[in-house]
Amino acid sequence: MTSAFVDGAELMAHACGAPDYRFAVIEHPISSATDVELLERAGEIVRQAEELVLAAAPQNPP
Repeated sequence: MTSAFVDGAELMAHACGAPDYRFAVIEHPISSATDVELLERAGEIVRQAEELVLAAAPQNPP
C-alpha cells in the first residue's frame, strides 16, 4: 500500500485481531509518479514483500 493508508490499515488489522500485522509500504502518491519513480517503488515493494514472506516462513522446514 502507499504511505497515506498505513494508519487505516493498522487500525483495521488491530480490529481484526492482528495488531502486529506487517505491510509492504511505498511512498504516496503513485498517481503522479513518473515511470522512473514507479519502477523504483516497484523494486522497493518487491524487496519488502520478499522480507515479509521470508519472515513468515518456517525456520526449519520439513
